[in-house]
Amino acid sequence: MEKIKMITPLVEMDGDEMTRILWQIIKDELIYPFIDLKSEYYDLGLQYRNETDDKVTFDSAYATQKYGVAVKCATITPNAARMTEYDLKEMWKSPNGTIRAILDGTVFRAPIIVKGIEPCVKNWKKPITIARHAYGDVYKGTEMKIPAAGKAELVYTAEDGTEIRELIHNFNEPGIIQGMHNINGSIESFARSCFNYALDTKQTLWFATKDTISKKYDHTFKDIFQEIFDAEYKEKFDAAGIEYFYTLIDDAVARVMKSEGGYIWACKNYDGDVMSDMVSSAFGSLAMMTSVLVSPDGKYEYEAAHGTVQRHYYKHLAGEETSTNSVATIFAWTGALRKRGELDNIPELMSFADKLEAATIKTIEDGKMTKDLALITSLESVTVLNSADFIKAIRVTLEESL
Repeated sequence: MEKIKMITPLVEMDGDEMTRILWQIIKDELIYPFIDLKSEYYDLGLQYRNETDDKVTFDSAYATQKYGVAVKCATITPNAARMTEYDLKEMWKSPNGTIRAILDGTVFRAPIIVKGIEPCVKNWKKPITIARHAYGDVYKGTEMKIPAAGKAELVYTAEDGTEIRELIHNFNEPGIIQGMHNINGSIESFARSCFNYALDTKQTLWFATKDTISKKYDHTFKDIFQEIFDAEYKEKFDAAGIEYFYTLIDDAVARVMKSEGGYIWACKNYDGDVMSDMVSSAFGSLAMMTSVLVSPDGKYEYEAAHGTVQRHYYKHLAGEETSTNSVATIFAWTGALRKRGELDNIPELMSFADKLEAATIKTIEDGKMTKDLALITSLESVTVLNSADFIKAIRVTLEESL
């Protein structure tokens, strides 16, 4: 077949370790043979981030603002061990956190449903989409170790020099404190992104925090959501036959466990980080999760929701065979290609993305899968494939459908 032509480039963000290996195989087997790929490439591997003093991460985010659609490989957020392993100049921040802050977006994560991979929660029938606020809170937090007895205060100094002070704690012994923040503009963007996504996907939206304990911080989130909903979205939601409601985070957890799914659950940054992993694991696997960052002005960054699969990478470097699940990374590519096709009015590109996703799911449902899925599937007589052979099997299924 003739390769599908693109008009506008994708922003392509390469990553680290085993997911970087999969990234190249996916391009070689599932992208290049079928698409005349136009991309603006950024290497977000930790080594190159270190060489550029992390400038490459900022550049990739600004390119996403320019072109509107990005696809990102999983990347390392360094800790002390990585500082030594990669001889880093400093402990660079999470690339995802940097990109999210620049785009001021909301992360939407939903499980990929496949027959034979049954949810741990038996009443879950439909995907549960986690909408995660992507700015501030502990991810922009400032921390301090308190060395001895003393007074800790929260101090705000206005531009005219006036101060507001709140006592944090009178310490009688060593301890720790943390300061975190958010801004109304980002919360408003979060709310609008959630309401728009709910309307786009025709799903009811939940929002949950702990405003009964956090009477200013969390309550501000609750109030902003309600004000924007009442002023801008209530009539649209009524017309679409969906609803929005607020509930406490602990009540939301209880409801989620007893529900059938099929809704969007909006969470603050940390809650969304934790709950998206819970939902994805309970649906089957962290490697079976779509993830898209949506900015309030309509910019999209698609990524795999899991890590860089470090253990498999070390096996790969030792020459051992790996069976690493590449589904989430494939779906990052299909999501970006579909959105690029939608924005540029290229129906062939959108159709290709649909067929690649269908081929990926069919390959698994036909009993050909990676080891992690073989361990949890209810299908019988499955074939366990290594990392590369699984992607090649998807290509065979895809070519049949094309």
